[in-house]
Parts: sequence; structure tokens; C-alpha cells
Amino acid sequence: MNKEKATLQNINTEKNNNPFEEIVMIVENAKERAYRKVNEELILMYQEVGKYISEKTKEASYGSGFVDNVAEFFSTNYPELKGFNRRGLYRMKQFYELYSGDEKVSTLLTQLSWSNHLKIMSGSKSKEEREFYINFAIKENLTHRELVRQMDSGYYERYMLSNSNNLPAIQRAKQETHNLFMDSYVLEFLDAPKIGNEREFQKSILENLKNFILEIGKDFSFIGNEYRVQVGNHDYYIDLLFYHRGLSCLVAFELKIGEFKPEYVGKMNLYLEALDREVKKQTENPSVGVILCASKDDEVVEFALSRSLSPTMVSEYRLKLIDKSLLQRKLKEYIEIVEEIEE
Repeated sequence: MNKEKATLQNINTEKNNNPFEEIVMIVENAKERAYRKVNEELILMYQEVGKYISEKTKEASYGSGFVDNVAEFFSTNYPELKGFNRRGLYRMKQFYELYSGDEKVSTLLTQLSWSNHLKIMSGSKSKEEREFYINFAIKENLTHRELVRQMDSGYYERYMLSNSNNLPAIQRAKQETHNLFMDSYVLEFLDAPKIGNEREFQKSILENLKNFILEIGKDFSFIGNEYRVQVGNHDYYIDLLFYHRGLSCLVAFELKIGEFKPEYVGKMNLYLEALDREVKKQTENPSVGVILCASKDDEVVEFALSRSLSPTMVSEYRLKLIDKSLLQRKLKEYIEIVEEIEE
């Protein structure tokens, strides 16, 4: 039994040996509901304060120093209140003005923490990007640290560019997997100097499994590495095997430190067929494969996938954060091309 499986077994054993687990869950659930309610009221308060300031600053009688006067008032009379300085009040004003009348996100705002809202407001360049990160942060239940990491890695740009690939076989694979997989993943948290072969690549991912799951999506549950499947008299080993809750299927990851080669697809098809015949439950969907390579030629990928019957994605990985300005330029160029075609 490998280390990861042993750890999971120990965790389950500890839970089963806890006679008060049910009571603990009641308490934890109540604490979570209380936190959500407090956060909801806090966001609504910031929104109302922002509305008040926004409306008053438009009235000439209050003058340009209105926000400074409000900040000074709170500093003198309510010094214990945090966030009501000049900068904080302007953020509340911006928060109200950005989402005022926006029905698409108005019902979602209270589901995020104020720190996450501040990051989204300061780090997004468009209404579409803000809406994307609001929905993404809620769906993935991102902490502030996790949201900062995803935004700094250009997750929005990478996601949009990933869905811009119009080659038929690649597009079909994306549709079959509900566009949950991206063309490019950023694995800057791995110990790059130690990655000289696939085994070291796999080991580095296992040592940073939490960060890896954050990058590929929190709906993934880790099952095991070097997962054995038997075909005839031969044993084959899948580098990483996950279960995806949203897709309700097994997901096999094959790790490659070089460029994508067409023969990788045939091997992945073998893995997926073995999983579907021997491991998949009747209530689950067909297994999905992800071939993670250092680089790929989309035309080669297109040809390799064109006859594949199993949903397989081929994605690149980067061991350093991609220049976000470069991603923004690429996305802008793609949008301009689409707009010209539509005209």
C-alpha cells in the first residue's frame, strides 16, 4: 500500500473511532452557517455604505472632501472599526457602483468574503472577468490565498483561450468533458530542478497534491498513483488516477516531460477501456484521460484524437507563472478576430 492510500485509511479509521463524530459535525455545520450569515450581513453593509457615499458625492453641496470627512469622523468616534478609512470607503463606493443594477451577480455577492471581492475588483480588467471570478470562486469555494494564486496565474485568460480552439477533434473532446479541462496548466509550485523524468514529475505532484488539485479543479478526488490495471496477462500502471464529482467518472492522468507524441493516445485508450471494464461502476460515466505534456502541436493532437473513441484531453504544463500581460494580449487578439468574423 502506498503512502497516500495509507494516509487516507488512517484518516478514515480515526473518524470511525470517534464516538462523537455526529455531534462534532452538528457544531461545525452551525459554525459554518453562522460565519456565512455574518459575512452576508457584512457585504450588505459595505454595499449600503458604498451606495450612501456614491449618492452623496454626486451632490455638489457635500464638496470634494466628503469621503475624507466621513473617514475622519469614523477615526475619531469609532476607532475600533476597521476598513472605514479613506481607502476603505472608496472601495465600498467602487463595490456599489460596479455591481449596481447588475442582476447577473447581485444575488451572488454575499457568497464571497470581502477580501475576495477586493482582489476581484482590483485584479479584473472587464465586467466579464469579474463575473467569471465571482462564479469561479463560489463554485470552487476558494480561500483568499487560492483566489490570489489563480488570478495571478492568469486563470481567466487561460480558460478563455483554452475554449477558443476550433479544431474538430479537440473541440469534441472539450464538449464531452463540459469544458472542464484546459489547454495549459501552471505548475509553478513543483520543484522544477528535480523533474528530470516522469517518475520525478509524478513524485513532485504527489508532494504538492493540494496545489495540483487547486490548479486542475477542486471537484477532483485523488484515488492513487501507479494505479494498476490488468489487460490479459499484462499489468499496466496509470500515473495518477482521480475521480471527478461533477463528471461522475474516473480521470486518468498520464505525465510526460517532453512533447506530445501520437502514440500516447493509444496507450491512454487502453487505460480508459480497462478502467471502464474493470473499475467503473454502473452508475458512473465513461472514464476520461488527460495527457499532460511539456509541449504540444495542436495539429498533431487533432490528428491523434480524430479516431479516438474515448474522451481524451491533451494539455501543456508550465513550471513557471506565465506572463499575465502576454495572456491578456493573446485573449484580446482572439476576441478581435471573433468580432471581425461576426461582422
